[in-house]
Amino acid sequence: MVVAVNKEKQDIDRLVTVLVFALVISVMNSTMFNMAIPSITREFNLLPTEAGWIVTAYIIIYAIGSVIYGKLADKYMLKTLLTFGLCTFAAGSILGFAASSFPLLVAGRCLQAMGASVMPTVSMIIPTRYFNSENRGRVLGLTSAGMALGTAIGPIVAGCVTSFFNWHYLFIVSLLSLVTLPFFRKYLQEEQQQRYGKIDMVGAAFLAGTLAFLLLAITQSSIWYAALCGLFFMLFLWRIQSARDPFVQLSLFKNKQFSLGIVISGLCSGIGFGIPYLTPLLLQDVNGLSPILSGLYMFPSALLAASLGRSGGKLADLKGNHVLTYIALLGFFVGYSILSIVAGLSPYIIMFVLMFACIGQTFMQIALSNTVSGTLVKADVGVGMGILMMTNFISGALFTTLMSKALEKGSFSVQLNPLLQAQDSLNYSNIYTVLTVLIIIVTFTYHFRFKRYSAVRG
Repeated sequence: MVVAVNKEKQDIDRLVTVLVFALVISVMNSTMFNMAIPSITREFNLLPTEAGWIVTAYIIIYAIGSVIYGKLADKYMLKTLLTFGLCTFAAGSILGFAASSFPLLVAGRCLQAMGASVMPTVSMIIPTRYFNSENRGRVLGLTSAGMALGTAIGPIVAGCVTSFFNWHYLFIVSLLSLVTLPFFRKYLQEEQQQRYGKIDMVGAAFLAGTLAFLLLAITQSSIWYAALCGLFFMLFLWRIQSARDPFVQLSLFKNKQFSLGIVISGLCSGIGFGIPYLTPLLLQDVNGLSPILSGLYMFPSALLAASLGRSGGKLADLKGNHVLTYIALLGFFVGYSILSIVAGLSPYIIMFVLMFACIGQTFMQIALSNTVSGTLVKADVGVGMGILMMTNFISGALFTTLMSKALEKGSFSVQLNPLLQAQDSLNYSNIYTVLTVLIIIVTFTYHFRFKRYSAVRG
């Protein structure tokens, strides 16, 4: 009996190890292609708005897919979903590698997103199903560390591959995720889920249309795209109120703590994109670094955050999610507020300051994932955590689009932070300043509306 229990524990620990490795590859796949966009643009002679769909299409499908897999997890075994997802991801990687035209490349990225979107949902469900609240933080710390490590490695791998080979071979790197499939199937021991119901694909299509036209309206500054966004959003609202089993369950949002946690998590996720999206542009545009060098300067902070992920999870288990959240918000505040001052100065200074922001981002992922999961009853975990991940990705896409639009405006006449040292980085400083203000707003919101519940449940 003792031997059987020990074997089960060993299998669960191995399952977590496989999950972390899979998350590293999944996050790398998202960040690598950001670095390859200039090369792809030149090869296919694209406009910037056309090339943007390499990322935009991926994010939209990834966000929608995270909720779909969350719903499917209430009906099917996780090993079945992972088999389908990873095989679909591999098919997209093969198509992307062989792509000789831009439409085929986008199709490959869309297929990748359809498969890869299984990972964020699984990364939230496995800690919730296999670990109690006292130990869940440790596992979420490990998964967050895996995501941080993928963020750190992605730009460096992309720079090396595109420099010594070409962007096609990035798809070969993505195929490493297939290595995890037999291990997932071996260590995932679970019963068939008993909840049944249809997935509202019409509602999913309306939501996807809303997101696509929203991002197009921002990037193109088009009132027509904004009108189409409004139309699809109205259709989405009508659908989730009239469908028997809607794509997004409105009943979940009657849980005020869940709703507030979703909002806070979405804002923090969007703020966090100031690291992987905005900072490489700062280092390349203002400091004049190559993509490889900018990735190397960002690597130590992401590696440090990854190494502290497990410690952050243990801290949440011992002291509560609210303690970890305050530490994360402090790291965010220190990092972004100083970046708004030193933007454009020595890259070594940027490298040091990024450590605070990266630690804040990793700790926030652990604390909020743990807290939000605690607001859900067991029957709603799959859908609820899928909605959490979808919100985070949508927020990331929206914040990225807004930041890119702000950078396109040229030099601002208003300097938001009077302490800025390098005037040629005014645009970046202003964006970091706005993000710092948002961090302050999130901190007060969390303190006065969410802390008591988090302390009790965490």
